[in-house]
Amino acid sequence: MNIQSLHKKLSTLALGEIRYFESIGSTNDEALAWAAQGVSDLSLVIADEQTAGRGRLDRKWFTPKGTALAVSIILRPTSSSHLSRTVGLAALSIADSILKHGFVPQVKWPNDILLNGKKLAGILIETVWSGEHVDSLVIGMGINVNKESVPPAKDLQFPATSIEAELEHAPAREELLHDILSALIARRPQMETDDFLRSWEEMLAFRGQLVQIKAGGEEPVTGELLGLAPDGSLRLLDKHGNNITVHFGDVSLRPTA
Repeated sequence: MNIQSLHKKLSTLALGEIRYFESIGSTNDEALAWAAQGVSDLSLVIADEQTAGRGRLDRKWFTPKGTALAVSIILRPTSSSHLSRTVGLAALSIADSILKHGFVPQVKWPNDILLNGKKLAGILIETVWSGEHVDSLVIGMGINVNKESVPPAKDLQFPATSIEAELEHAPAREELLHDILSALIARRPQMETDDFLRSWEEMLAFRGQLVQIKAGGEEPVTGELLGLAPDGSLRLLDKHGNNITVHFGDVSLRPTA
């Protein structure tokens, strides 16, 4: 992967500017700074290697050279409504690209993509503010492509896999990125619709099962995973028959069995 191959593969898409790095600390950090300087909508920061990649809850994201897809996408929203659905846009875009290969991925709310019950990709959404208004959003995506992109088992908090391990071959990262961006561009105008929410909900892992939610230092919450609220929050049914809404934040989800 290099800047020439990226430009060639992505030339048919209506994108902004592209910055490519052979090695970088974090694509999201670069994208946040670039967004603050006013770069155009759908501009990309892509790296062959991340040395300080990060996921949610300040967890390190493992991105060895030449093995994974590390990209940050800058969006400039034209409406302030349903911005909380951006993580769903990212998740569905990755899922759509995997579906093309004949596999059925799932979304482990709020930010992970699973394949055969193992983590394939992670998403990190960060915001650039202008006063009280959202100036831009940065969607960071890390996708395990080659087998070598999966961290050692001792470093994992949830089982992980790669596209190569599941497909027995690895697609070119430029091709995978093209498919993800194409899906994102197609789904973006649908974000405010009920169909978008249903598509996201149908992809949820552990739907109808008992799950445990941990949020910061609070007591864990256990309940049956029902689906999504209109803003993308998670709906649970506890053992007393009470409906619970779990909002985005420093939360982690695990099945109870």
